[in-house]
Amino acid sequence: MEIISKPLNRIIFVMMSLFVSVITFAQDAKKVDVKISTGGDGGNGFFASPWVWVVGGAVFILLLVALLRGGSRKDA
Repeated sequence: MEIISKPLNRIIFVMMSLFVSVITFAQDAKKVDVKISTGGDGGNGFFASPWVWVVGGAVFILLLVALLRGGSRKDA
């Protein structure tokens, strides 16, 4: 019974691979024209502002200090 299952598994694997290959090639048949507009602020996004980096750095340092101090408990 084990001898029959190995070739059968190979045949099933090949058939499923062919089926998946046909499905994936069928998805590529339609051409889609996509236009993306990147205009607006001229590339100066939200993270280009210096105050965002200052606030982010402060929050990061506060979290780091809170995590490091929380692990060093002293028993009285």
